[in-house]
Amino acid sequence: METRHKILLVDDDPDLLEVYRETFALLPSHPEVHTAPSGARAIAMLEAVPYRLLVTDLKMPKMDGLQLLSIVRRKFPELRTVVLTAMVDEQFRSRVYALGVDLYWHKPGTESEMKQFMECLESLLGRESEPGFRGMQSKSLVDLVQLECISQSSSMLRVTNGPFAGCIWINDGELIDAETEAARGEEAFQKILRWRAGNFEFLRAEPGRARTIFKSYNALLLETAQAFDEACNTDISASAMPGQAARGDASGLTALAQTDGVDFVLRITAETKVDSRGLENPDRLAGWTRKSLERFRALGETLQAGTLEQVAGLGGRRNVALAQKGQAALCVGWRQTFRAGEIRDRMKKILTLWAS
Repeated sequence: METRHKILLVDDDPDLLEVYRETFALLPSHPEVHTAPSGARAIAMLEAVPYRLLVTDLKMPKMDGLQLLSIVRRKFPELRTVVLTAMVDEQFRSRVYALGVDLYWHKPGTESEMKQFMECLESLLGRESEPGFRGMQSKSLVDLVQLECISQSSSMLRVTNGPFAGCIWINDGELIDAETEAARGEEAFQKILRWRAGNFEFLRAEPGRARTIFKSYNALLLETAQAFDEACNTDISASAMPGQAARGDASGLTALAQTDGVDFVLRITAETKVDSRGLENPDRLAGWTRKSLERFRALGETLQAGTLEQVAGLGGRRNVALAQKGQAALCVGWRQTFRAGEIRDRMKKILTLWAS
């Protein structure tokens, strides 16, 4: 007998609880929908019964949605979470995603919005049990693609921008295809990425989809970013003083980031300046890089192992290598399929490029 997933819906408005309970019960997977009128009641129910998905409002008395999500993140890390709120506040949106919430959604006001929301819920219910990232409405398209690939997900991302529509297919964390009305493959992917706004929708993966994209997602994101930079630098070059040349990549990181197998590159200079390619928010990784190098240097001194040159580490979601040159530090993210030996060999090319 097939097990029905359980959804826990939390809201202090009893009328809304009933409406959404009946609506969620109509999802194709026919989940069991339970309701809780408060955060405290929700915690008690989560401790008693295993749930697949938590859907909560933010503005509630005594224990609000943020407090509930903070507790859920610690006590039930595998539980998928959705915020359904009428609050339009970018600060709350940022705080919610910082808590690892899968989906942030304004309470639907139209039949179309409700349909999209229901499809997203069904997608979350149908995913396999491994943790991943699911973002809608607040994240940029670059964020969505990176998070799907980093979490090694399989999905189809449908993007609409006014009269335009496009789709991006991801299988097991790899970009395999993209399509718009007038293009397919890399060209279509880059066209879609140029859209600055629009609606995002995750649909079921298509395992049999023919592959037209063979570059890594980070390589394509870097190429697109470079195209934007070059377009912006055109005006700067035209207005530069005689004898001056526009510098497209003063740090030389683009060449490092385009090395086969590299997912991202981060450099920290002696002045603690941070440069990166392939990272949306490098500051947190920069802090980790500094602390890790300090610890390994201290360990090397204790063991009298000599000067620290590089360190490679394999992780569940990313592989990284750290290197140091004088007062500058380098952190390189490598394709997850690489082994330690492959990373060490490929780092030789990176370090040669870095030194040139």
